[in-house]
Amino acid sequence: MLMRTVMGKDLELHLLNDFQREFPLTPEPFAHIAHQLKVSEQKVLSMLKQLQGNGTLSRVGAVFRPNRVGASTLAAMFVPIDQLERVAAKISAYPEINHNYQREHYYNLWFVVTAPNHEVLSSSKVLYLPMLDDYHIDLGFDLTGNDYRHHAAGNSVPTVFTPQPGDDRLIAAIQEGLPLVSRPFAVVARCAGMSEVQVIERLRGMIESDVIKRFGIVVRHHELGFRANAMAVWDVPDDRVTELGRCLGRYPFITLCYRRQRQLPQWWYNLYCMVHGRDRDTVKGHLQQLRDECGMDNYSHELLFSVRRFKQCGAHYAETDPPRLEVRSA
Repeated sequence: MLMRTVMGKDLELHLLNDFQREFPLTPEPFAHIAHQLKVSEQKVLSMLKQLQGNGTLSRVGAVFRPNRVGASTLAAMFVPIDQLERVAAKISAYPEINHNYQREHYYNLWFVVTAPNHEVLSSSKVLYLPMLDDYHIDLGFDLTGNDYRHHAAGNSVPTVFTPQPGDDRLIAAIQEGLPLVSRPFAVVARCAGMSEVQVIERLRGMIESDVIKRFGIVVRHHELGFRANAMAVWDVPDDRVTELGRCLGRYPFITLCYRRQRQLPQWWYNLYCMVHGRDRDTVKGHLQQLRDECGMDNYSHELLFSVRRFKQCGAHYAETDPPRLEVRSA
């Protein structure tokens, strides 16, 4: 870890890159970070607020493993282009929606729905593509070229997480990120009806049990220069999907890789990964590398580039009285 004074762009880089993982779960985490970077705590907080204000920083907080808390699914629908903005705005207005993108495909609107239970999801009149296995879920971006990341091969989606008393309040208090103040966990504790020590220990437990995939800085890739991103979808034999998914998930330009349920006859793809790059040619080159090195040339696939981002935020799990999501195609 860096142990010299950093300023300006150096400070911005180290905050955004070094603390995407292994964020200090201590009463004064930003003072801890400031000590490591040899700057003041106020300088760290000021920079994070600036980065959040300009959209580069999404939040400081948890990335939950899908379906460990509540329920989530990827969904897609066709919308006539002249109605796309209206329909996208209607969908984005629901708190259950945390990602909403236009992509280059007949199914041109893709969004992630997160809710307290599957009953809330079941009312969506869309192409429903629930996750069956995950091979890499991280959402982190290396900004230094050092390819620093932790990766463990995914297993089948575990049983639904059974919260301890007070966990629903804790999840509600952190799902939009930590407050950028000196003692953020004390603020969370007051919202959750817990002590600061209880909050920190419970978060550590959620990380250790893989309920939280990582805790730290969550960035927005487009603002960091990763302006081309595409969802690659593959139709592979079910008896090879785990082997191939683990192969795809090893690459540093892949932030998400998972198996999803086919929806025949409309949608026959079962293996997905998100490919990021600074331009379209780079993404296409990454795709060819995956095909060559994972032995996937013979499998049908499509590359769905993102066109517009309508919404991108952290997943919304906890709701006192969740509204039922009802989205109908135009």
